[in-house]
Amino acid sequence: MDEFALIEQFFAGRGVCRDDVLLGIGDDAAITRSDSGFELVIATDTICAGTHFLPGTPPRALGHRCLAVNLSDLAAMGAEPLWCTLALSLPEAEPCWVQQFADGFFAIADRFGMALVGGDTVRGPLAMTVTVHGRVKPGRAIRRNGAQEGDSIYITGVPGQAAAGLRVLAASGMTAEAGARPVQRFLYPEPRVMEGLALNGLATAMIDVSDGLIADVPRLLEASRLGAQMELANLPLAAVGTDDALELALNGGDDYELCFCVSPGNAAELELRAADWNCPVTRIGTVQRSADIVWLVDGQLYNAVPGQFKHFS
Repeated sequence: MDEFALIEQFFAGRGVCRDDVLLGIGDDAAITRSDSGFELVIATDTICAGTHFLPGTPPRALGHRCLAVNLSDLAAMGAEPLWCTLALSLPEAEPCWVQQFADGFFAIADRFGMALVGGDTVRGPLAMTVTVHGRVKPGRAIRRNGAQEGDSIYITGVPGQAAAGLRVLAASGMTAEAGARPVQRFLYPEPRVMEGLALNGLATAMIDVSDGLIADVPRLLEASRLGAQMELANLPLAAVGTDDALELALNGGDDYELCFCVSPGNAAELELRAADWNCPVTRIGTVQRSADIVWLVDGQLYNAVPGQFKHFS
């Protein structure tokens, strides 16, 4: 298929129709309308074969994943999803593959009311770049730099579970049972969009955990020039299902969970808001004035050694 036939058959006219999209796929650029009284939140991520996913990954999972990791960035800002663009690099435009990819993409886009408004397709190494747009009320975006001394630190979901799923897939050559929970968590990460929205006005600072706790917790706290005491024994490690669950939670990555800070005085409000979430919420630390981060297991010092993947070193 050529580029234009591929776009017309698999992407044009699909997905949700939004009143704020004045012109979508089919022209030189999209035209959207942002309602007054809101600020735009924009994020971009690329996923590449061999770096972010294994050869043989199901195309439906890739369609889901390339949008989900971007939605996670909107979730970390407490933003409501609006529109997105997709740049798709393909070695070959194989119709069956593209159909499954598009089905995975639009399944998650439709869930969150997000409209695909444009993008590009090219021949090249397998890769997907998505740019998402969301909105928040003025001054309501949850940034990384709002943490306060004494805040409690929380994490959604089960850190380390996605990394456990990747290990299973790598060991099996992508033949592992797709229904296994860790495998699903890697192939189909769940962006915590509704949870992020619920934390508006409550979380003082937030980050999405994509590189493991040992990388992302410091990023969160450095923005506020603060440190923390972390209690790793509180993590739901049993759900990871491996002997090295703690190491996977610290360095595994690919979780796309939310790590956030809340004032101790708002703990009851957090419990109320989180009562209907489809994931656990665990208190894992306390923000401290010192710039150091102390990692503990049952009150004992733990030597947390960074070991996460880096694109350039």
